[in-house]
Amino acid sequence: MSIDLTAAQNRFLRGQAHDLKAMLQVGGKGVTDAVVAEIDGALEHHELIKIKVAAADRDARDQLIGQIAQRSGAALVQRIGHVAVLYRPSKDKRQIVLPRA
Repeated sequence: MSIDLTAAQNRFLRGQAHDLKAMLQVGGKGVTDAVVAEIDGALEHHELIKIKVAAADRDARDQLIGQIAQRSGAALVQRIGHVAVLYRPSKDKRQIVLPRA
């Protein structure tokens, strides 16, 4: 399940994520099932989260962030340095109302 966001929706979500603190940190073990389960729970509860990825170089970070987004079914809103912003609407109760596409 891939989420496609328009430029306006992406800009809106970046603004919403500005004041958020990184909730989770992905370390040297990479993207494990436990990490994906934790990200799934956080996305279901908050819909918009920041994660911090500890990897040595940019390519490794990009690969880890891509794996996380793909395995969790979330959209990558933004990536700055070691921090990535992910969005996935909640199945039970949606809190964030996106601008029209």
